[in-house]
Amino acid sequence: MTAHATATASAAARPRTGGPRDDDGPRLAEHVLGWTLVVVVAMLVVRLGLL
Repeated sequence: MTAHATATASAAARPRTGGPRDDDGPRLAEHVLGWTLVVVVAMLVVRLGLL
C-alpha cells in the first residue's frame, strides 16, 4: 500500500465525532435563520441607541 492509501484507509476507519462533514453545503434554512438573526441584532442595536 502507498502512504496515501494507508492514510485514506485509517481516516475511513475512525468514528465520526459529530462535526461538519465535507459534503455538507449551506442549506436555505440556515441562511434564512442567519440573516434573520443579523436583522434582529441590528434592530436591537438601533433601538437601544448603540449606533
